[in-house]
Amino acid sequence: MGKVILVVDDEKTILQSLKGALSDEGFEPVLVESGIQAIKKIEEEIPDIVLLDIWMPDMDGIEALIKIKEIHPHLQVIMMSGHGNIETAVKAAKLGAYDFIEKPIDLDKLQLSIKNALNYNQLEEEVYLLKEKKRDKYNITGESKAILEIKEQIRIVAPTNAWVLITGENGTGKELVANSIHLMSKRSSKPMIEVNCAAIPEELIESILFGHEKGAFTGATSMQRGKFDQAHEGTIFLDEIGDMSLKAQSKTLRILQEQKFERVGGSRTIKVDVRVLAATNKDLEAEIEKKTFREDLYFRLNVIPIRVPGLKERLDDIPLLVDGFLDYFACQTNTEKKKITQEAIRILQKYNWPGNIRELKNLVERLTIMIRDDVIHPDDIPPSFHQSSAFKEDFMSSAFKYNNLREAKNAFEKAFIENKLREFNGNISHTSEAIGIERSNLHKKIKAYDLTVLKS
Repeated sequence: MGKVILVVDDEKTILQSLKGALSDEGFEPVLVESGIQAIKKIEEEIPDIVLLDIWMPDMDGIEALIKIKEIHPHLQVIMMSGHGNIETAVKAAKLGAYDFIEKPIDLDKLQLSIKNALNYNQLEEEVYLLKEKKRDKYNITGESKAILEIKEQIRIVAPTNAWVLITGENGTGKELVANSIHLMSKRSSKPMIEVNCAAIPEELIESILFGHEKGAFTGATSMQRGKFDQAHEGTIFLDEIGDMSLKAQSKTLRILQEQKFERVGGSRTIKVDVRVLAATNKDLEAEIEKKTFREDLYFRLNVIPIRVPGLKERLDDIPLLVDGFLDYFACQTNTEKKKITQEAIRILQKYNWPGNIRELKNLVERLTIMIRDDVIHPDDIPPSFHQSSAFKEDFMSSAFKYNNLREAKNAFEKAFIENKLREFNGNISHTSEAIGIERSNLHKKIKAYDLTVLKS
């Protein structure tokens, strides 16, 4: 079956002429003689394209166009008129008409217009599917109390223009929250531009944020728009804001306050309208005390604070997260989706997840690739992920056998370091960083407690 084209004209000779021409091109024409009949037909079944005459009795084409767009805003309508003028064409375009064809109709021009309208339909559908796919990508998985609270905060704040400061440990999904806010906002049709604040070199701050004109400095061979310029009418996401240098903070604060800037090497003032979302894994109030973060920038950004909980605070979400990751990696590897036993899930729910969601995702990817069986069993979970619960149970059962505090503290330190070494697969650098001591000090404690560094 060809594409259905609804032809609306009060002249029967034109209807019959277009019926023959459209049928010859493989289309399926449906003919009606008035705007009222057209509305009724569209309510019954949506055509692919509408060819609509302007001058008709009872309901003219302009009025019919308004009603069609009310019913189906994305239905493409090509207007036809034997009394066409620029004013009428402009009015029809403003009301949503795709094109305007004058009578007597040039069939070649009509066929080209129909082809372009159908291509536009396909493009709109692809864009819609991409947006839906993007929404699915940034969907926040979980039904725990902590995540339901986050979802409710996003629902409330997203439609506003309020600035949001998103905090949380590494790997908790702060970028996911930022994208969710943008996609649910009134700015979702415009871009969300991400700025990795930790990666901005001092000498390129202004060029990256504000852009530069051609010839502004050596190597500036063309004009370059900055991040704030690119985010105009959309959202700018300042990721890792706590790692931004003081110089960059000063420059950023100025544009946040004024919403205007000049490109490097330029003299024209550019005004922008951006919504600001920022994220950090640092305690900014502590950074302010240390004089590494500007207090005025903090108060400018911290309009709506959203804290993203660590995975250890939402262990009930692990079954849903694992299932989602198993789906994702099955698609990525073009293999059957693996299953996981409840016993294996319980092991994962006892682990403390220092790497949060990112660590869980990496583990599921590893299991998807390396486990040959269709089902993931407890024995398939790497030993380091068993240690957290085992450590708690073993140590607590023997904690009170010691005669004095010093012995108990030493026993705890030995067990703690041993557990952390397993957790980081024997990596001294990662372990020392995680527990907050120097590598050299960690080496001394390993030697003192006669610990064997094994990699799982």
